[in-house]
Amino acid sequence: MNLKKSTYSSLKATIGQILEEGRGKAAHAVNTILVETYWQIGRHIVEYEQGGEERAAYGKELLAKLSKDLTLEYGKGFSRSNLTYMRKFYLAFPKSETLSHKLSWSHYFEILKTDDPLELNFYLRQCEQEKWSVRELKRQMKSMLFHRIALSRNKKGVMDIANEGAKVQTPSDILRDPYVFEFLGLPEQKHLTESELEKKLIDHLESFLLEMGKGFAFVGRQYRISISGRHFYVDLVFYHRILKCFVLIDLKTGEVEHNDVGQMNLYLNYFEKEESVEDDNQPIGIVLGAHKDHILIEYATANISNQLFVSKYQLYLPDQKQLAAALGKHLNDE
Repeated sequence: MNLKKSTYSSLKATIGQILEEGRGKAAHAVNTILVETYWQIGRHIVEYEQGGEERAAYGKELLAKLSKDLTLEYGKGFSRSNLTYMRKFYLAFPKSETLSHKLSWSHYFEILKTDDPLELNFYLRQCEQEKWSVRELKRQMKSMLFHRIALSRNKKGVMDIANEGAKVQTPSDILRDPYVFEFLGLPEQKHLTESELEKKLIDHLESFLLEMGKGFAFVGRQYRISISGRHFYVDLVFYHRILKCFVLIDLKTGEVEHNDVGQMNLYLNYFEKEESVEDDNQPIGIVLGAHKDHILIEYATANISNQLFVSKYQLYLPDQKQLAAALGKHLNDE
């Protein structure tokens, strides 16, 4: 057959696009039905149990029997663990209209591992807003993202992020303390130079951007600026597409000192005058160190008009009990 190459390529591309769209719609439809089915199973289990009142001992006996009988009759998928989560699914979302069909059952399964309604709502909203994969959700929950963000808010702010997710509206909204770089796979006691840490973060850029949060676009590393014939180098430069501004990051493997703050202030002044364009907002600077002295930083940043923050990083996952206790104390002190 003598086919015209350009029109045939166009036909093949069109068919491929239709096929991908069809597969996507089919997967979405299957997911919607699966989520609704598991919610209905959970509802019937709960309603069978004494009019919906939870009784743990009775529930375990019922779920064990159901698991055995359903598996014999319908095959895999009805382990006692799965049935437990279907039951928990209904208890967490007693109104089916509150379910988000943007999330898969695997998303819900992970989110339901928390018993805190505020934390559950937060991860639900963040999954919807940022379109996290299940792998990304697992990582964020392990790194205690909700607690790390919530500790920087007042009581109302914690309620807001729980109900609406973490919205980026002001420079402080992008800040986390600490940042968690466990994805680098380095032991806590490993000593890195600043250049080694910088390279490791760039080598794991996808994971680094996930930790930084929504809206970051990588611009460059060791970004050179020249002032009066002298050259300075900003470790990492990003552009934040939501806040519409540059975000500069300076890495310190030890404790952040007062002169590190002054150096970042210099960078911010330069970027505001020389790099930002007409529609850009004021740049943001983050000095990121392994340690910081809160009192020293308070004095070092006082009266600085630039948007300059100092935060910590750690190379391991945070202690969940300590962060949970810290957040509980934080809310009780409000």
